[in-house]
Amino acid sequence: MIHEEMPPEATTGGPGRDSAASPSPEPGRLSGRQRLRAGLWPPRVTRAQLVVALLLFGLGLGLAIQVRSNNDDSALRGARQEDLVRILDEVDDRTQRLEDEKQRLGAQLTELENSSDQAEEARKQTLEKERQLGILAGTVAAHGPGITLTIEDPTASVAPDMLLDAVQELRAAGAEAIQVNGVRVVASTYFSGEAGAVKVDGHAVGAPYAFKVIGRPQDLEPALNIPGGVVQTLEKEQATAVVERVDDIVVDALRPAKQPDYARSSS
Repeated sequence: MIHEEMPPEATTGGPGRDSAASPSPEPGRLSGRQRLRAGLWPPRVTRAQLVVALLLFGLGLGLAIQVRSNNDDSALRGARQEDLVRILDEVDDRTQRLEDEKQRLGAQLTELENSSDQAEEARKQTLEKERQLGILAGTVAAHGPGITLTIEDPTASVAPDMLLDAVQELRAAGAEAIQVNGVRVVASTYFSGEAGAVKVDGHAVGAPYAFKVIGRPQDLEPALNIPGGVVQTLEKEQATAVVERVDDIVVDALRPAKQPDYARSSS
């Protein structure tokens, strides 16, 4: 007698039904999303990760400084060839001035050592040094070749620091005597106030700002006209700067010589 086996559907109560119900999550077991969230927060930082983070921070800081340095040099990188040649010539001129000063001092020393009357030669050199120091201190008038710088400020936008930048640029180029609107500029000179109301050593000066400068014109004029220099900075503020060479200019604004309160000569 042949027995036929029942198909599986017959024992499960019909096709399409599972043999057992899907198991429900056991109590206390986390789902996949919950396990992911638990693994990410709170963060667990190992020593190796901290070292890598510090290295990456240092690398990023170095790159930022390098980019900023490159941006600071963009004015020179974007300058024309003739402007770069002029800047290089100015540097060469400054080097030559220092060499000339070195040779002059060496010649004075040799002359003093070889002079038959060393006392008289020392007196002459002392008087010459006194005259030079008087010019630097602003206690005596001076004249010689140089330039004039006239700054027009129709919008009252020229600030004291811009005039100070002009003085510093002129000094770096070898200016020996400077006068601004009748005020002698010396080592202790300061600029104060605000744009449109500038003071030089406490004296109010107004536009146009007239500079009288004694020095080598071929050094002074290029120093003001270099790319990104004084003239271009003033033009960005809607001011105009005119530089003219003069064969013989007079700087006659004087400063009173201060007498020391306590110091006395030991001779």
